[in-house]
Amino acid sequence: MSIIVVDQLEMIENRGLRINLGKQSMVLVLLPERVVYIPSLNALLIADTHFGKAGHFRKAGIPIPEVLHDQDLKKLEKLISSYQINDVYFLGDLFHSALNDSWWTLVEFSKQQINVKFHLIMGNHDILPLSFYQHDHWIVHEQGLILGDLILTHEPLENIPRDLINLCGHIHPGFTLKGKGRQRITLPCFFYSNQRFVLPAFGRFTGLVSMKRTIDTQIYVIAEDRVVEIPQVL
Repeated sequence: MSIIVVDQLEMIENRGLRINLGKQSMVLVLLPERVVYIPSLNALLIADTHFGKAGHFRKAGIPIPEVLHDQDLKKLEKLISSYQINDVYFLGDLFHSALNDSWWTLVEFSKQQINVKFHLIMGNHDILPLSFYQHDHWIVHEQGLILGDLILTHEPLENIPRDLINLCGHIHPGFTLKGKGRQRITLPCFFYSNQRFVLPAFGRFTGLVSMKRTIDTQIYVIAEDRVVEIPQVL
């Protein structure tokens, strides 16, 4: 998998990295908004939005503001507009839990994107009845989806077909950078290893799992408004 820093003329604000995946060399652009953009398909790939999580916590008496999800929707709206997106693929855990008011906000948002198809690869948190997802702008994929050389799932596949690369979520990957003394910070990242490409969680109200770097991994951390490759172990 080759890595190419995107030319300034090819990217909005020059903030992403471009990679080539699979035998067909499908170009994917890793964006600091924690999404993957596929220029040839005018598509976005997004993992683990966990919309509704704030409302879930409020039901339990924990005062988490809904503004977190509102800001995530505004970020998604800007991406759709900026890149003229036709399809958005959610790699599972679209909605965090049982029904709450955040679901209807998400439905209204999708209705406003009149030129966009929303695809949901079902995740372990997507527990609402299928009828909730069955309206004009949504397509549900219960068993994953193949796009060219890519197989989209929520959880990482254990056995990946030889000629495919598994794009997935579920893990909420991060990478811990260590400085002098005891300085350390864990940043969200895109993580590649053994035909698996794991996307960071899009929702900010989620945790991070620190991933280990080996000779066989490629890691791209999100440092504010940039995606930065971490050098491989020699």
